[in-house]
Amino acid sequence: MLAIVLALAAAVSFSASDYAAGLATRRASVVRVTLVTELTHTALLLCLIPLVSRQTPSLASLAWGALAGISGLAGAMALYLGFRHAAFSIASSISAVGSAAFSVLAGLLFGERPGALSLAGIALALPAIAAVSASTGSAESGSAHPGPAGPSAAPPGPGDTEPAGPAGRGLSGHSAGVIWGLVAGAAFGLYFISLNQAGSDTDAWPLAASGVTALVAITVVAVVTRQLKPPPPGTRWLSALTGITAAAGTFTFFLATHRGLLAITAVITSLYPAGTILLARVLSGERLTKVRLAGLGLAAASVVLIAFSGVG
Repeated sequence: MLAIVLALAAAVSFSASDYAAGLATRRASVVRVTLVTELTHTALLLCLIPLVSRQTPSLASLAWGALAGISGLAGAMALYLGFRHAAFSIASSISAVGSAAFSVLAGLLFGERPGALSLAGIALALPAIAAVSASTGSAESGSAHPGPAGPSAAPPGPGDTEPAGPAGRGLSGHSAGVIWGLVAGAAFGLYFISLNQAGSDTDAWPLAASGVTALVAITVVAVVTRQLKPPPPGTRWLSALTGITAAAGTFTFFLATHRGLLAITAVITSLYPAGTILLARVLSGERLTKVRLAGLGLAAASVVLIAFSGVG
């Protein structure tokens, strides 16, 4: 039961983190926002880890932690890019279903045996992705959503934009958001798997390896792209808030996955889009079509089936 509570706490934390990151990256460079986020995230983790770690980490656990850092950074940046191109509900939902499915499959390889309902949940993931990804027309092309919290509130200034990557070049904003969401889902799946394999509930030092690795990686990216400076003043507090809530999510998920099965904790944590979408709907006025609502319902059913079916 404690593992489920911790996983739900991680989901709530990641919901807030993604919403804050989405607002920040619609106004400033993804690289600059991520740099501040990772700096805050790592600093907080380094403060928390000594409180719970009572053993020396092994090299293998630190290596898994480093892999978690790289995959988590890749997933976060892909998700933030998805937020720049499409609605919160698109990239966030697709990434969650993808990460949940990957985690369950990894659990199978590690010897976990989800029941029939979990397998049914995985099967529901495919139509969920299709429904949530459905384009509603030209209104979404090339932008996220209008409104006071959207891009129009504070357009990126000089040097705050990145060149379009392969997923963004020649595609509508919606299509790019879908692709970045899929990339984020795969990366987050690897992130969850790596944290599950790293350390234990009394050895959280792999989280330090994860944070430091991610911070070094994003610093290198910032240097190469000549964006080694903070985002504009209006987005700095959002970037810091993203890091604070992400640290809470990372810490609680790490504890959860070492007190329960990966196939359970990862998919419960993957409920995070529900909170992100709720925040976007209430605070930003983001609209949801009937098709996407149906897709969100399927995605929620998929995650719930996977999480609560039990393990045989």
